[in-house]
Amino acid sequence: MMGRLEQGLGILLILIILLDIFLTVLYARLGTSIIGAGVGRLVWAFFVKASKLSGSRPGSRPGSRPGSRQGTVLSFCGPVILVLLVGVWALGLTLGAALIMHPELGTSIRATNGETPTDFVTAMYAGGTSMAIVGASDFTPHSSPMRLLFLFNSLIGMSVMSLTLTYLMQVYTALQRRNVLAMNIHFLSGCTGDAAELLARLGPDGQFSGGYTNLSELGVEMTQAKEVHHFYPVLFYFRFSDPYHSVSRSTLVALDAVSLIESALDDQEQRWLKQAGAVAQLREASMMLVTSLENTFLPQGAPDREAQPDQQTRDLWRARYHAALQRLRQAGIQVVADGQAGAEAYISCRMRWDHHITNLAPSMAYGIEEIDTAMSGLGSKDGPNGSRSRLHVAE
Repeated sequence: MMGRLEQGLGILLILIILLDIFLTVLYARLGTSIIGAGVGRLVWAFFVKASKLSGSRPGSRPGSRPGSRQGTVLSFCGPVILVLLVGVWALGLTLGAALIMHPELGTSIRATNGETPTDFVTAMYAGGTSMAIVGASDFTPHSSPMRLLFLFNSLIGMSVMSLTLTYLMQVYTALQRRNVLAMNIHFLSGCTGDAAELLARLGPDGQFSGGYTNLSELGVEMTQAKEVHHFYPVLFYFRFSDPYHSVSRSTLVALDAVSLIESALDDQEQRWLKQAGAVAQLREASMMLVTSLENTFLPQGAPDREAQPDQQTRDLWRARYHAALQRLRQAGIQVVADGQAGAEAYISCRMRWDHHITNLAPSMAYGIEEIDTAMSGLGSKDGPNGSRSRLHVAE
């Protein structure tokens, strides 16, 4: 009975591992992984604690880039998660095969030469070698069920190896695609992370006909970024030292640019741009990406309602809007005549997405001043970044 119970546990463990591989590699949907999600959360929590012990917090060393050492530590998290995930899969399959083979050692499974040991370590070795696609096992089956088990194990080993290698290559291809989007937004904004600067460069002298192509490409790339996170959730834990690589920065600049297009540009001159499909695509793809990541990886999920900012936050958003108007005017772009009405329209637009950014950015150990660079120096009595440390919500 104990032997049958041990074999039953082994079969169950192999089925769980195979199901997790299927959900992670083949089914490939956000929030469906069984083991991978838990491994990711645990490793991320470990790296966050390790980064805090590294002796560098954002802004802690005058003269150095804020949080550089912390960012370096966290940048290893994604690759380590992949290594551990593959290791857990390999160890789980080996352990499952060992549980099945252990009661059969010395009877249905025997050593090729000499006496057959019956300890569990030997069962682990027999299970691991039966799944290896190179070399031969030192143990041979002597019954039909065990011959089928050895055949099944070899097929599992070959299939899992192929799937894992393909998965790793696809993850890094998707990571490169996400980074290309982030770098495109960074360079188009003049390496500032300011959506007003991005629009000024897309439409110099009010000529958005050429820049519309870039805007359309950003919409396509943002849609692709949403989908690659949907197919490869582990990308969420690939955190780079430079904040412009972050999803929070990319989506913030994109959503802020859309808000400025809708509220700051002149209706007569740029009505066609406000109604363009590329603008709507960029907005919807950015919002879907942010909310999907929030619902999957944050314990509290995405906020279920629009945040109602207090007067201090409204004043900051209004100051940001007028600073953006000034930059657009400098670029020769025709802006709205009524700046006050435009500011209220901008605040209304920003209320739809700002709380999502302030919710997501800290989860990847970024300060909001690193993500929202356009707001970081505006009218704070607590210092350059003090008022943007969190969103003030009216009671």
